[in-house]
Amino acid sequence: MYEADIRGYFNHVNHEWLEKMISLRIADPGILRLINKWLGAGVMDNGVVVVNREGTPQGGPISPCLANIYLHYILDLWFEKVIKPRLKGEGHLVRFVDDFVVCFQNSREASEFKRAVEERLRKFGLETVPEKTQLLLFGRYAREQRIYYGIKIGTFNFLGFKHVCGKDSDGKFALIRIPSQKSIRKFLDGTYGWLRKNMHKARRVQQAKLTMMLNGFYQYFSLYHCQRKLAWIRHEVELQWIRVLKDQSQRHRMYWSYLSSADWFKLPFAPLAIHPKV
Repeated sequence: MYEADIRGYFNHVNHEWLEKMISLRIADPGILRLINKWLGAGVMDNGVVVVNREGTPQGGPISPCLANIYLHYILDLWFEKVIKPRLKGEGHLVRFVDDFVVCFQNSREASEFKRAVEERLRKFGLETVPEKTQLLLFGRYAREQRIYYGIKIGTFNFLGFKHVCGKDSDGKFALIRIPSQKSIRKFLDGTYGWLRKNMHKARRVQQAKLTMMLNGFYQYFSLYHCQRKLAWIRHEVELQWIRVLKDQSQRHRMYWSYLSSADWFKLPFAPLAIHPKV
């Protein structure tokens, strides 16, 4: 498997190449001129307008669309039309905007792809981050291949999840996906930051906000193997809330026996699994 990270992707989209790609599907000169104006829209820095020579407009609603078009031609079509026909084993590319992983059945073909894709990206003004780009052993037959190749089974982060080779209850291979450390840290920083800013609000208001934040987190991360991790995250939110409550009212000692029975302190548990087992 090949895992990569593109350095500063949104800031390095080449306008000339992107305009050529868009013109392959859009012939209306009015639309093309409008897109060119979007691309060239500058940003105001201390009262001075700085014109963009490359990159997509940050924060603009069209930016994700343009960024997807750019990598569609650079990566997706290239992989399907040029790389895949040459493969002897299976190969699959999965991409979400600038995050992508490529799975190979053959390790030699994965190594060849690593060299080819880095050269391909350079042609269009992009480059990978070396410390975040790697080839790793992963998949259903990774345990058998580990002995043959003499290397460890890898893990990788993609779209907020940490992907791990594991076993199911029946001993068969299972792809285990749990919230990544970065996702957890970002969420807990968000809950604690909100609590600190709103520590003097009514407890029911705090409960409603934390409930909404936890349910949002559950909606995305409630997979088959995530229950233990989600329960731990819920407990961490409770501990954050207790710390803030103690700072709010130093006269009242927030004993767990008192809080655990308080109706206003109850937070939702993660559902068994919102998304089906795969």
